[in-house]
Amino acid sequence: MAMLSREAITQMGFASVGANVQISDRASFYGNARISLGDHVRIDDFCVLAAGAGGIVIGQHVHIAVASTLIGAGKITLSDFTGLSSRVSIYSSSDDYSGATMTNPTVPSQYTGVTHADVFLGRHVIVGSGSVLLPGITLEDGVAIGALSLVTKDCRAFGIYAGNPARRISERKRDLLALEQQFLADQAR
Repeated sequence: MAMLSREAITQMGFASVGANVQISDRASFYGNARISLGDHVRIDDFCVLAAGAGGIVIGQHVHIAVASTLIGAGKITLSDFTGLSSRVSIYSSSDDYSGATMTNPTVPSQYTGVTHADVFLGRHVIVGSGSVLLPGITLEDGVAIGALSLVTKDCRAFGIYAGNPARRISERKRDLLALEQQFLADQAR
């Protein structure tokens, strides 16, 4: 995987770019002026980040694995230490599937019923491969989403969720919080 140079990343016109940002030369970005990247962010091959009016905010120490997609008009936030496995899709906009309106971006907006809602992922959230997160959801700190899950509702802190639709199946350990403090102390030295 070839990574873009710091100069190339800076020239892309992001709202902000932190230190040690790694972006594959095969990732695609739209609405760059509405995308903020924190320190130590890595975005792998074939990812698509399409920021609508709400923008995309990525915290520190965030990894977005191969072929993941973040798209929509609502704000999408990935907080510090968040990880998206391959092929994760996060949507902050959705068409109306009821048949009451028309769908797809080739139809003028007055004929469609697209809804937009922010998506928020707290600190230390991990999302398993192939999972889909729909508009308007919040994953509180420490949530783990199992592979191939469909997240349609908020997930409470330090829960492990899986399935279609995702439901809480277990509790996640909080040991990682002590490790975070140790890691940050080591980084400060």
